[in-house]
Amino acid sequence: MVASLAPSIQHDTQRQRFTAEVAGLTCIATYQRRGHHIVMDHTGVPAELQGQGLAALLVQAALDWARQEGLKVVPQCSYVAVYMRRHPETLDLLYRATPADQ
Repeated sequence: MVASLAPSIQHDTQRQRFTAEVAGLTCIATYQRRGHHIVMDHTGVPAELQGQGLAALLVQAALDWARQEGLKVVPQCSYVAVYMRRHPETLDLLYRATPADQ
């Protein structure tokens, strides 16, 4: 993990994203809010910072927020999908479409 960097994660609800500034570089996880769920559509960490757990911190912050807000999550971003599979405690957040959603 990123214990030595200890980034502060910011949530920008207007731009629908979570960010962390590290060494002057921005890491990001974006989403689109759609009623009672969010579509997590992108996670990005600059190449210089990859492999330090920053994407995981951003995704976990987003999932924690979704849980607090009572929102379900559509993991459109492949990183978010893998993260949720690796962290089964988050699987209850998965959005499951019902016939009424069709």
